[in-house]
Amino acid sequence: MRRFFSAVLEQSNTYSDAFCTEPFEAGWASEARWFIRILDASGSGAGIEAMPQISPDGLVWCDDEERPDPVVLAASAAEPVMVSFKQREFGNWLRLKVRLSGDQPKVKVLIYLALKE
Repeated sequence: MRRFFSAVLEQSNTYSDAFCTEPFEAGWASEARWFIRILDASGSGAGIEAMPQISPDGLVWCDDEERPDPVVLAASAAEPVMVSFKQREFGNWLRLKVRLSGDQPKVKVLIYLALKE
């Protein structure tokens, strides 16, 4: 039986500037899937750009070369918005580097990391 684990890395936190999620040790997993949901946003054109990062030790980080461009999520919909993407062959530690876009953006987000062996 394959192992599976889901972690909530950001739970209804509100940001007005760039941030990184908490690092998560995932060396046992062969697959990872990120879920990002914007619950609320303010500011003209508010949205986020998320770049998955990898690390051998959870201290020093680099962008995952498998995804050269960040995942873009605009908060312009009337309902909460969610996007998902996969990550493979990542080594041991994972996190997301998130930048906010728009004019004086403020976003409330949920970020999940689902791991599978």
